Amino acid sequence: MRSCLLVLIVAPELEEPLADWLLEREDIRNFTRQAIHGLNREHGEFSLEEQVTSRQKRVMFHVQTSETRARALVAKLRTQLPSAARQVWLIPLLSLPLEG
Repeated sequence: MRSCLLVLIVAPELEEPLADWLLEREDIRNFTRQAIHGLNREHGEFSLEEQVTSRQKRVMFHVQTSETRARALVAKLRTQLPSAARQVWLIPLLSLPLEG
């Protein structure tokens, strides 16, 4: 089973609903989240302040899991919380031994 990092980037108003949704999943032991700024040249959905700075507030969630579980999670997310599944990345992870 290949390990991967599932990355979900959402608008701030979806932070708590997505955190609650992830906490309800029995196949997820833990995850992290952090506040970030998304930068974009396309300003169609930006507020006036965001248009001036070219950045939007976002929240990034990281879930380390298997590729199979990640794909199943995204499929469930798309049906149960579709607005949170707009920006999704799946990154393969390599294990490196810790030395010293």
